[in-house]
Amino acid sequence: MQEGKYNIKAVSKMLDIMPGTLRAWERRYKVIAPVRNESGHRLYTEQHVKTLKWLIAKLNQGFTISQAIALLDRDDPKEESEDHPDEGPHEKNLGDELLQALLSFDETRAHGIINQAFGMYTIEQAVVNILGSLLVQIGDMWEKGEITSAHEHFASSVLRSRISFIMHTLPVNSMLPKVITVCAPGEWHEFGLLIFSLFLKRKGYQTVYLGPSIAEKDLFVVLDIIKPKGLFFSCTMIDCLNPALELIGELKKQFPDLAVGIGGAAVDASSPAVLKKYKDCLVGNSRTEWENWLDASIQTS
Repeated sequence: MQEGKYNIKAVSKMLDIMPGTLRAWERRYKVIAPVRNESGHRLYTEQHVKTLKWLIAKLNQGFTISQAIALLDRDDPKEESEDHPDEGPHEKNLGDELLQALLSFDETRAHGIINQAFGMYTIEQAVVNILGSLLVQIGDMWEKGEITSAHEHFASSVLRSRISFIMHTLPVNSMLPKVITVCAPGEWHEFGLLIFSLFLKRKGYQTVYLGPSIAEKDLFVVLDIIKPKGLFFSCTMIDCLNPALELIGELKKQFPDLAVGIGGAAVDASSPAVLKKYKDCLVGNSRTEWENWLDASIQTS
């Protein structure tokens, strides 16, 4: 067994990584187990440093910390925990830092902060609480005229590229059916769609995430090519609800075996008559409701 020789401050400076991140990795993933000296302080060996350098290199290549650890020759690494880390930067602080980097067009720093977020938090926390919520904030800032369209395009591009990477690298279960997720016609708010798509991906569904609204004729083309079992619309804008419901009617005629679901703020605010008419398409807002809709509509369709 190698002798511990570096304290956490030295390793932090050597690898340019925050002490809180090192503690979080140790606590959550058990990737390394530094020895303790008589005073109870962590001491890292040369092998620990080598392992950490390898993980950081993978993060810089775009892997999440859990994905990088999964590549190590280790048995049953603890991929995630529902607990928030009690040390290191808070989600909001990371979000604020990331926003400033994006608004400064500093892509290198932005990716570094995103890597740090994935090192500190679970996939859901990092994607939904930091990247996804920042997408919403940036969209709101642009709508209010607080930032230029150039800022909005650049920031959204960086965030979407990382979210897309995560979506495409999560493992899927080939035994589960294919599902398409897309915003309703005219809708471009992606946050609700992102959350539901991530939920599907984490359950192993072969999820094709299309994001903001696409032309109806293009959607029909995609359906013909993919032949999914399910299609989910996200609708938050009231003006987009009727076109979405009309499209659902057309889809049901042309694809009678396709399970179509819809959810979002606009659906929640719709009239009781609409809710009753389309009750089989209502996905709901909670994980329990999502599970029930999948069991009733996708698995049995």
